[in-house]
Amino acid sequence: MSRPVVGIIGNSYLLNEQYPVHAGGQMNSDAIAEVSGCVPMIIPADPRHVSVAELMDICDGFLLTGGRPNVHPEEYGEAETEAHGAFDRARDAIALPLVRACVERGQPFLGICRGFQEVNVAMGGTLYPEIRELPGRMNHRMPPDGTLEEKFELRHDVTFTEGGVFHELMGSQVVRTNTLHGQGIKHAGARIVVDGHAEDGTPEAIYVQGAAGFTLAVQWHPEWNAAGDKVSRPLFASFGDAVRAWAARDTAPALKAV
Repeated sequence: MSRPVVGIIGNSYLLNEQYPVHAGGQMNSDAIAEVSGCVPMIIPADPRHVSVAELMDICDGFLLTGGRPNVHPEEYGEAETEAHGAFDRARDAIALPLVRACVERGQPFLGICRGFQEVNVAMGGTLYPEIRELPGRMNHRMPPDGTLEEKFELRHDVTFTEGGVFHELMGSQVVRTNTLHGQGIKHAGARIVVDGHAEDGTPEAIYVQGAAGFTLAVQWHPEWNAAGDKVSRPLFASFGDAVRAWAARDTAPALKAV
């Protein structure tokens, strides 16, 4: 029996500062292949190349990855400022309607960092452009120097809602995670349940209330050491179970035009 396919949302980069590419981190593919037990397939997130409907027919589930560009503030009704950073409007045009279509259809996705923020914005939520500038908040950004091990070091605790979805999944109410983001949730979107917070109150774990499929998203980067980390492994394993369950369906619900 063939493994189900997980579409990994790619990011646009310039290779050697001049050659445009769509790329995805190897650790994302490793986590999907080795822990989720699925086939990882990098998606060129650009509506010139793919449509949401095509992707949902080809893939059984989706990994909404992290990335340096941020969701454009126009997507949540705010004006662009220097603090909002770089953008990828092509990815916005694929990822945001893809989230809404998956929620509607019950197709599974897992959101990471920017993907976490995409889930919130897709459901009508808003974002802070820079968490570290808020009173009482810590600096959640990736350390500018050091090895990968140092940059992805576990740096703060996340506390889940007692008896909530993440508490049940992890088997613990408090876990230790890395942190490599600048933006974060300002207002939660419709049906978005904030199920975990960092020590400074920053939302770190969400899901879509009442959705038929797997809709978990986290602000940290669980793809780092996914096979060996006691927090990352159950997240990717449960996502893989949800993708296999979707793939095993005899028929998928019809998808409305998006």
